[in-house]
Amino acid sequence: MRAALLSLVLLFAPAIGAAPAAAQEAPARQPGLGASPFLGGVPAGTATAEPVAVSIVDAINRSLEHNLGLLLSENGVGRAGGLQKLAMGGLLPNVRGYVSESRQVVNLAAYGFPLPEGIPPIVGPFNLFDARVSVSQAVLDFHALNDNRAEQHNVAAAEHSYKSARDLVVLVAANAYLQALAASARADAARAQGDTAQALFNQTTNLRTAGIVAGIDVLRAEVQLSTERQRITATRNEFEKAKLQLARVMGLPVGQPFTLVSELPTVPNPTLSFEEALERAYKSRPDYQAALERVQAAEAARAAIQGESLPSVRVNADYGDIGLSVQNSHYTYAIAGVLSVPIFQGGRVKGRLLAADADLRNRRAEAEDMRAGIYYDLKTAFLDLEASNEQLQVATRAREVAAAALAQSRDRLAAGVANNIEVIQAQEAVSVANERYITALYLNGVGKAVLARDLGGAEQAIRQYLGGAR
Repeated sequence: MRAALLSLVLLFAPAIGAAPAAAQEAPARQPGLGASPFLGGVPAGTATAEPVAVSIVDAINRSLEHNLGLLLSENGVGRAGGLQKLAMGGLLPNVRGYVSESRQVVNLAAYGFPLPEGIPPIVGPFNLFDARVSVSQAVLDFHALNDNRAEQHNVAAAEHSYKSARDLVVLVAANAYLQALAASARADAARAQGDTAQALFNQTTNLRTAGIVAGIDVLRAEVQLSTERQRITATRNEFEKAKLQLARVMGLPVGQPFTLVSELPTVPNPTLSFEEALERAYKSRPDYQAALERVQAAEAARAAIQGESLPSVRVNADYGDIGLSVQNSHYTYAIAGVLSVPIFQGGRVKGRLLAADADLRNRRAEAEDMRAGIYYDLKTAFLDLEASNEQLQVATRAREVAAAALAQSRDRLAAGVANNIEVIQAQEAVSVANERYITALYLNGVGKAVLARDLGGAEQAIRQYLGGAR
């Protein structure tokens, strides 16, 4: 009999258990990270047995210090600076000094000196001392001038990219923290639902003992309790995995336990219009400014290649002492102005110009695409934020209604005017409502963070509302 009743109960389980799956909403718009280094971090510090409390500000600050993507971007700025110093060397004086002393035997006849008969052509051995400083300075070199200008734009582009990377790290850290909070809320909701299922099972068992409900109600309550226990295990596992991802982004010491500080200040909705946001983004987005700098760098690089086919002027000079020994040496010097005119270079300049033109077209196309992308990003962010605001309002009210419906259905069961199918359905409705509320709250928070990043200056904007060092 028990097996037969359990089979009947399982007929209701698919319809009841399918409700939470229907509650899953579309995921938040995420930056296209994939296997990006921005999802990694360099662990720093020593793990302790005592858990540390981590707030969202702590997560952001630590990520800005230890996130792998940001560290790589910072190194990119250093590399660009090194290349700019290298290019600047073509415009600065090249000074060298040396001291030499040698002992020689010279065959004058080998150098074409006609000597009278009877005079031996071999001279020496003799000593030769020479101490000298030489200087070479470019006076007019279009190649070096434009090459240095191109590297200056590359440095500026790298600095803007670094600022953009900081904004992205703020977004990634905030998103990872909000994901962990959402997973924690789901785990808490699952535990609360488990407690409710346990209470319902106990209530149904007591009513069955009193002869008010049938045995199948007890079996249904037992199946629901098992379902909630499985849900508790799944949500707890998701919460732990979300914490692991957050710990990696922050660069926590490996194995360091930590807890979340779940209180978040209310972040107001932006008050600026779409047109104002678009104008601000064009001026403030560091990734767009980096794209414009790369266009100017490509233009300067092309001009540098053209400079290779133009005349250049240099001044070479040296000054020093030369003699048979240090005591009898005498100063000498030489100054020369050199005009170098390229005549034929085998088509090398032409080939490099063709490649530079292609690079310049690519940089311009990338900048135009990014300008258009800013428009679409902002438009999407405004739509997502508007939808998440409405979704949050609806989900908040739905959660209240579902909780009231569950309380009423339990009262009806206790009064014997309903079976526990109604209660189980009401309990599942509470699960659905909680899931939708948690998802809406997460989407709303992430939507505001994404909009701040799309506007440019996400680090300053988020810190303004969350507090912490600027």
